[in-house]
Amino acid sequence: MTTLSSIEFKKRVFISGTLTVLTGLHIGGNSTEMSIGGADHIVVRDPLTNHPYIPGSSLRGKMRSLLERLTGEMTIKVKGKNTPLHHVRDLGEMMADGDTLISAGPSTDPSQLSTRLFGLPIDKQNGFQFADIVPQRLVVRDARLMNPDTLEKARNTDMPMTEVKTEVAIDRITSQANPRQIERVPAGAEFGFEMILNLYEKDDESEYLKAVFGCMDLLQDDYLGGHGSRGYGKVRFRVNPVTEKSADDYRNNHCAKPSAMAVPDTLKQ
Repeated sequence: MTTLSSIEFKKRVFISGTLTVLTGLHIGGNSTEMSIGGADHIVVRDPLTNHPYIPGSSLRGKMRSLLERLTGEMTIKVKGKNTPLHHVRDLGEMMADGDTLISAGPSTDPSQLSTRLFGLPIDKQNGFQFADIVPQRLVVRDARLMNPDTLEKARNTDMPMTEVKTEVAIDRITSQANPRQIERVPAGAEFGFEMILNLYEKDDESEYLKAVFGCMDLLQDDYLGGHGSRGYGKVRFRVNPVTEKSADDYRNNHCAKPSAMAVPDTLKQ
């Protein structure tokens, strides 16, 4: 049960480092003005520097999705049922009875790890009683490009700091080719990432840090962004030593100090 003491702030843990792109990365952006000969699908860029970047929402959303797939935690709506299911293992009996699956989305059960780590929108929380509060824990910053000079000097890029990959869809009957051009951040691009883990009074620090590191490891063996099944978006993390600031550190204006939590070998590459 959630109580006032269990949502009292205890400390922040800072996880930072470098995310290296190993295969072309596409995270889509919007453009109000597309030049003739430009790519059909462009990447998101910083409007001030024109550098490509990785939105924190993309990184955080992918990590959450991978954790939910690993644990089987999600919110599943079934036709004719007022109460949603909260685990994929509960689907078997429902589907065997002939029930119809309506949708499956992020977990909203406050007892599950993915909900506790990544939080829950206020409109999906049950109320404002202490027992209903799901405090937000993981913050993921936008990851900024660290080596723009290297990409700018590259001779074979098609657009500023990016490449354009042409793909062709072939009609199986007529053999008609339908080409499209996709802008990608090239392999070798490096982004500086930062994640902040907020911990509360009764939180198990090792449980949450282990979950964050596990999500990052899962992502290294999966992909980030779009078109991953066609080879895009393989990335590698290199995590700096973890630091932390307690509530007392903030009260006394102290700097962050080293954390006792070690970074897994899989994230020290």
